Amino acid sequence: MTSYLRIDHVIAPRNLYFMLLYAWDCFREGELNFVGTDESPNLPTLLAKVLNVHTHRLMRQGLDRGYVDVTEEGRSIRGRLLMGEMAKRQTLKLRGTAICEFDELTLDILHNRILFETMIRLSKSPQVDRKIRHDVGLTARRFRFISRIHLTSDLFGRVQLSRSTSQYRLLMHICEMIFHELMPDTLGASSRFKSLAKDPVRMSKVFEVFLRNFYHRELSDYSVSGKRMSWEAQAKDEAHLAYIPIMETDITIRSPERVIVIDAKYYRKVLIPSRFEGEKIRTAHLYQLNTYLARVAEKEIALVPEGMLIYPQDVRPLDLQYSLLGRPIKIATVNLSAEWKEIHYRLLDLVR
Repeated sequence: MTSYLRIDHVIAPRNLYFMLLYAWDCFREGELNFVGTDESPNLPTLLAKVLNVHTHRLMRQGLDRGYVDVTEEGRSIRGRLLMGEMAKRQTLKLRGTAICEFDELTLDILHNRILFETMIRLSKSPQVDRKIRHDVGLTARRFRFISRIHLTSDLFGRVQLSRSTSQYRLLMHICEMIFHELMPDTLGASSRFKSLAKDPVRMSKVFEVFLRNFYHRELSDYSVSGKRMSWEAQAKDEAHLAYIPIMETDITIRSPERVIVIDAKYYRKVLIPSRFEGEKIRTAHLYQLNTYLARVAEKEIALVPEGMLIYPQDVRPLDLQYSLLGRPIKIATVNLSAEWKEIHYRLLDLVR
């Protein structure tokens, strides 16, 4: 049975938010300082505070407006006449009115509706600090020209942002996360946040994408990506090849002098007990990493690929180095409860 790390016991809200910023590719220097994250006792309060601060900034710049299709019946003609609809309803004969369709520039557009609805939900969540909950509610009242909306997961994929509306990007990421994490209470009057630890698959993915985007941003002299590789498999019946899983590294860091393959492992226990010989590295993880390195070595004739397994720290730090089949291997942990600068320097030290 797989054992995952309980992040709510280990990661400070500010560190988890930093991880999310990297995973969303929205990291900005000084982001948390201007929000004041150390004053936020939990993630729901932190997200509510960040959303409120950024929404105030957005409102000072001016909310985005967009054109929406409007159909209206009236005595004046505006836009395009809907002759078929007028004949069907006999509006001209019965009331002397026309039915027109036109574009109207309005604040009542999808991303403003999502933002408004999310703030209303946060203002009713008992897990958000009372003062922040009150502040978010006051901000929501300023959206009096925005309609309520029933949030669904597909709505976030329909949001279209341009360079001029890029300030909404972080807000939409936060709104989407809140949508997935907020659950109505038994009475339906308010909402409560699920613990991210109850969704270990999502947190494993966050950890992986966080590490990849962190190295992509911080290692300007390297190229960083996930690398998909073929198995070079053959079969008499080619249809059988469809059942072979994809081989893809979490992170591949490359320069003219080095190629490093990193596997992000979000597990509660880094080492597992052996029956007679104390604690050991997980065999499956070493096999997986070695398979990646062997495949890379076939393509990289001039370079010896390096491998690394990175885990969140559980009980004690770990920094093991080996030569495995002639290739350098490192097994390391990062303490996600430390100050962010320590995490930042630790991750850079691992590859430099």
